[in-house]
Order: sequence, then structure tokens, then C-alpha cells
Amino acid sequence: MPIYEYKCLKCSNDFEAMQKFSDAPISKCPSCGGKVKKKMSNTSFQLKGSGWYMTDYAKKGTRSPSIEKNETKESTPAPAASDTKPSTSSDTE
Repeated sequence: MPIYEYKCLKCSNDFEAMQKFSDAPISKCPSCGGKVKKKMSNTSFQLKGSGWYMTDYAKKGTRSPSIEKNETKESTPAPAASDTKPSTSSDTE
């Protein structure tokens, strides 16, 4: 449920109320009973990450080539020197 902010026009009391979208707006201040006005405030909804549709949900083959190229570079790390092992051969006589 969203949280709405209100301000009393009589006592300047700022308060928040958790309400459903279908609920009627609050009309009276809980502390003095005066008329209140709903404030416009920032939302707490945030989108994070590299993208929604293009990187997470799109069908393969529908991405742009530049995105696929960047992901390929990032997802294939170069092998470190300690990862290589000398080849041992059992063919020596």
C-alpha cells in the first residue's frame, strides 16, 4: 500500500498515512481536526540495474548487437597466469 503525506492548513502538522488506492483522501487533521491538503512527494520506487527488458526479459536474438558485445566482454574474464597448467604427457619412454 502506498504512503501518502498530508499537511494541516490550520496547525501545519505534517503526517503520513498508509492508504489503499481506492481509499478516499484524508480530510481532517488527526491532531487538531483542521482541514488537510495532500502533499506531492518523491516515490520510494527505484529501478536498479543495467536494464529491465533488454537485459533480463527479451527473447534471445532481439537484443541490440552493442549490448550483446558488451556483455560478452564482461562475462569472459581473461585466464590468469596461475590458471594455466603445464601439460604432462604419459607418452615419454
